[in-house]
Amino acid sequence: MMRDETVTRRRWLDDQQFIDLLGATNLIPGPNSTEMAIHLGFMRAGWRGLVVAGTLFILPAFVIVLGCAWAYVRYGTTPQAEWLLYGVKPVIIAIVIQALWGLGRTALRGWLPAAVAGSVCALYLAGFNEIALLFGGAIAVLLIRNARRLVTRGAALVVAAPLVMGGALPLLASASAEDEVSLTTLFLTFLKIGSVLYGSGYVLLAFLHNDFVVRLGWLTDQQLLDAVAVGQVTPGPVFTTATFIGYVVAGVPGAIVATIGIFLPSFVFVAVLNPFIPRLRASAAFSSLLDGANASALGLMAAVTWTLGRDAIVDGWTLTLAAMSAFLLIRFNTQSVWLVVLGAAAGAALHNTVL
Repeated sequence: MMRDETVTRRRWLDDQQFIDLLGATNLIPGPNSTEMAIHLGFMRAGWRGLVVAGTLFILPAFVIVLGCAWAYVRYGTTPQAEWLLYGVKPVIIAIVIQALWGLGRTALRGWLPAAVAGSVCALYLAGFNEIALLFGGAIAVLLIRNARRLVTRGAALVVAAPLVMGGALPLLASASAEDEVSLTTLFLTFLKIGSVLYGSGYVLLAFLHNDFVVRLGWLTDQQLLDAVAVGQVTPGPVFTTATFIGYVVAGVPGAIVATIGIFLPSFVFVAVLNPFIPRLRASAAFSSLLDGANASALGLMAAVTWTLGRDAIVDGWTLTLAAMSAFLLIRFNTQSVWLVVLGAAAGAALHNTVL
């Protein structure tokens, strides 16, 4: 859609420029679709274009998810809503499994990325911190593949840059953790996630689970699955799951704070790193770092899918829904939105059958 609007219809840039921007979004943390919109706005109209394009890309999804969050808080605990979610949650697990399947075939080529992904999955389930595992896996691949290059100053700088960007914010957010909901903690937590999250939006699951379910205790596993379900069935970036979570834990102020926190780093990274993108893309060391980060992200996704799957798949019906959805997604690439709708309908039908 972006290419059709900006290259074909409006001729703001050519295909080569568009492809270069698309490749650049993989070099920085954050949601690729949002960063692509920000890149296009920056190229078209400088700083004003950066702000306008990014904001207007996020705004419709924010409003829609905010409305869904309001309805969820008001009606989500009614028997009818619970049965709808009963059918939706197994489908969400299947959608993440499809993402794992597709991304794994691309990111886990060779023994080293596969070994990193497996190790990260096991260590996360054993209780290790997801930030440490993400950067640890990335650095492990970097060291093994580029041992000789790391003695040079240039490679050392390439390693240091992403660690500086992602290392301080996790510590800051962890230090601010509180038992009661705090807007400051909410903002810093989502700022941290937006600053270090590489890969698919579904990798977001691992960070949300560790921060909001395990560390802060502000959400249950079921509420997290509900948040992902809403992010899946609404248009716009999956990162607007932050809007839903912010509203559930702290109302409208929480939704605003969470949304700003998770998307703000994307604006900063696009603005600051854009001039350095050609050199970074050509760097073997930085390429290895990204390979390791992607493998680690898949390991985190697998671990959290297992954890959340135990809450979503609770009987034979939900197991059947998950298995059928995964088959249709992987074999026929069925639209996930329709499967979510069918899952909700199946939950409602089972509810009527039980009654």
